[in-house]
Amino acid sequence: MTVTTHASDVLLVLRAGDDVAVATRDLVAGTIVDGVPSGTVEGESLTVAGEVPRGHKIALRDVAAGARVHKYGQSIGVATRDVAAGEHVHSHNLAMDTSEHTGHELGGQHVELAVPPGPRPTFRGYRRADGKVGTRSYVAILTSVNCSASTARMIADQFRGLAMDAYGDVDGVVALTHTSGCGLVPASEGAQVLLRTLRGYAQHPNVTGILVLGLGCEMIAVDTILAGAQVSPDTLVRTLTIQDSGGVRATVRAGVAAVREMADEIDARFAREDCDVSELVLGLNCGGSDGYSGITANPALGQASDRLVAYGGTSVLAETPEVFGAEHLLTRRAVTPEVAQRLLDRLEWWQGYAAAGGGSLDNNPSPGNKAGGLTTILEKSLGAVAKGGQADLAAVHEYADPLDTKGFVFMDTPGYDPVSVTGIVAGGATVVCFTTGRGSVFGCKPTPSIKLGTNSELYERMAEDIDIDCGRIVTGDATLEQVGDEIFARILAVASGEQTVSEELDLGGEEFVPWQLGTVT
Repeated sequence: MTVTTHASDVLLVLRAGDDVAVATRDLVAGTIVDGVPSGTVEGESLTVAGEVPRGHKIALRDVAAGARVHKYGQSIGVATRDVAAGEHVHSHNLAMDTSEHTGHELGGQHVELAVPPGPRPTFRGYRRADGKVGTRSYVAILTSVNCSASTARMIADQFRGLAMDAYGDVDGVVALTHTSGCGLVPASEGAQVLLRTLRGYAQHPNVTGILVLGLGCEMIAVDTILAGAQVSPDTLVRTLTIQDSGGVRATVRAGVAAVREMADEIDARFAREDCDVSELVLGLNCGGSDGYSGITANPALGQASDRLVAYGGTSVLAETPEVFGAEHLLTRRAVTPEVAQRLLDRLEWWQGYAAAGGGSLDNNPSPGNKAGGLTTILEKSLGAVAKGGQADLAAVHEYADPLDTKGFVFMDTPGYDPVSVTGIVAGGATVVCFTTGRGSVFGCKPTPSIKLGTNSELYERMAEDIDIDCGRIVTGDATLEQVGDEIFARILAVASGEQTVSEELDLGGEEFVPWQLGTVT
């Protein structure tokens, strides 16, 4: 039996003139779709040629082999064979558009962001002596080397669950362990990136106490980390090395005593107070993207990001490999040509880096991304940059550099979620919003991570792991603007102490993953 349905019930056409639409439900072969937007298919109807899963693309018109295929009004690749209207468009008939990206606008496009009417928002944060404002109060056990990782975890494990009930203004004790710290050339790029990351966490406004823990003979020593960190004067600092303390057992005993002493003092000295919204630093990240990411969660987060920037806050986009092919949407928003060129320079570095590893930036869409409907890095990037809204691009930072420029900025990070967010948090992000279409169980202590689901089916299936269902934008239960307002309100609530689902599950310690670069000897 032939099924007939209306385009508005099953398809999303994102821009006039697009060659493809996104299916909002599973489509079976033979389905007739009426009311296809004028100018896409002769007769304004479309017959589905084969199965098209929800979130995947369907051709709205015939596309010749070698021709570019457009979505969001932009090229997402080239057809590898003739594609007929009604066909499923994916990896079997769409490939990377390898033509060189040139002629970028280096600034010049300015958007004046309007401040919403009404009183300025505030949140309940921890005002620090160095002028920054934290959203959490953590004691961090910062390891200088992998050799001290197990000892750090043993110490932190003594402060889990009921052990923290006695401390109203200490959110937890987290062991920040990693797999490096020795065997590095100290002056190398890899060692410097690790140092920046460790120092960034030491000086983070969400860290009110630090125990820096080393073995005692590593290349990146405890004193080296602290010597270059701009630690707030009100942060409590203790140091231990396993060799000088008498071994693992003795170090654990000394570490537990030091952490308990710091927690007692922090709880007595620190308290939340009203802080202006402009003090927030918002990290933007996505993981496990699908065909809805660029339609729901990402643009809704972009609206929240723009609102924060309009109030004078800071919002940071990252994941350099996931802006490849969409960089022109950012470079034209740069406040100066130099800022735009800095982004292009990082992309050029990444192309060489990927090639040296035997790959290319189009290797980026993961199997999960492709199962969710994304085919090329161009398509993924066009959806990913939507997280950054429309604000001017004020700066481009190196990995783990301090986010010392107000407004919308970019940080050069890999696309791999734990590594990317580690860099963002090291830079000073005090709240992270993480969009996902396939399902993520991510956390990032000492910064809370708000999970935004791109589709309602995911939210219903993983409701205990997702904070906000952005799929309501597609189902018609909420507008893009309404979900953007909901995200902004949740950011303020979480910044004031409301727990995210990741925090309820105590996630975020194992996701501290500094970017490893350089020679290991």
